[in-house]
Amino acid sequence: MLKRLDDIAPFMAMDIARQARQFPDTVHMELGEPDLPPPPAVVEGVQRAMTDNRYAYTPALGLKELRKRIAQHYNHKYGVDVSSDRVIVTPGTSGAFLVALGIALNAGDVLCLPDPSYPCYKNFAHYLDITPTFIPVDKDTSFELTPEALQQTKDINALLISSPANPTGRLYNTDNLKALIQHCNDKSVTFISDEIYHGLVYGATEHTALEFSDNVIVINGFSKSFCMPGFRIGWMIVPEDWVRRAEIVISSIFIAANTIAQYAACEAFDYTWLADINKTFAHRRDFLYGGLRGLFDLPVLPDGAFYVWADISRYVTGNGNSPGVGMYADSVAFAQALLQRRHVAITPGVDFGRNATHHHVRLTCTSPIDVLQRGIDRIKDFLL
Repeated sequence: MLKRLDDIAPFMAMDIARQARQFPDTVHMELGEPDLPPPPAVVEGVQRAMTDNRYAYTPALGLKELRKRIAQHYNHKYGVDVSSDRVIVTPGTSGAFLVALGIALNAGDVLCLPDPSYPCYKNFAHYLDITPTFIPVDKDTSFELTPEALQQTKDINALLISSPANPTGRLYNTDNLKALIQHCNDKSVTFISDEIYHGLVYGATEHTALEFSDNVIVINGFSKSFCMPGFRIGWMIVPEDWVRRAEIVISSIFIAANTIAQYAACEAFDYTWLADINKTFAHRRDFLYGGLRGLFDLPVLPDGAFYVWADISRYVTGNGNSPGVGMYADSVAFAQALLQRRHVAITPGVDFGRNATHHHVRLTCTSPIDVLQRGIDRIKDFLL
């Protein structure tokens, strides 16, 4: 067993989801899994691949036509020219993170992460015997890391951020994103950009890290804005001289991503359909955020993704309230009680780090409006 394997923490959202299955009427607000269908041509791509008996392994780096299509996407969406040779198809973004950390860092190196952040980042680091270090972020900096904060943390080998972020939904300010990338390049720190929620941005414009440097690793995939979570197809774009490293790792660990899913993904770039998906989630974001105001303290309006990050300090103990105000020990106890009593599943904040996460929870808007209303009504009944 790897010496850091015991440091890998369970994902409480998955535990909550499992427990929620005992209640058929559960309102699910715990997982960031889109409920909308992918572009229709994706299904046709699956059927065509099966009809044509396309069952063989693809090259480790992925189907050439899919890699070209992804490169074209960067030109279409961001105006950035990316060689398809630098595009690597992976088994979901999870596979991409494992490969990225494996080719960029050695055992014992330090990966810098914001706190709060997506829990699997640190778990991948532990699995590879990489040391995660955390910098607290909060509403004072719009939950963004800054170059000034990085300067106070020594001996960093890589920085990993997500924009829009999970769990806050915050989109990095363009100038700050550019400054972070420049800082990392100047300090020989590998900059890794998780852009999985690009395409789910509301009232703003997202920017890929590739607009500011080729010396970055960008990770994205089809699970979120393309509504293809079960296809398990992601991608990464790496500096040209790292492609061969990634190919060796993928061929040794995964062989290649799922063949039929890759053919299906080639058909996913239906921009009219994707725009409608964005509109639907923007409406849901507004509805959920509005419905939760007054019930919880909401530190930020999410710019994108599926999430509302909510402060439940008034309901938990040990948070500075007067004695007796808080009924629940922490965000875990709060989420468990809400599930058991009102059959609403949410994610405890402790999944995402240690920075005030015991009195925060994450709620998702991955359900239709009528279901979200039911969830809000149940939360009101639970609290009042």
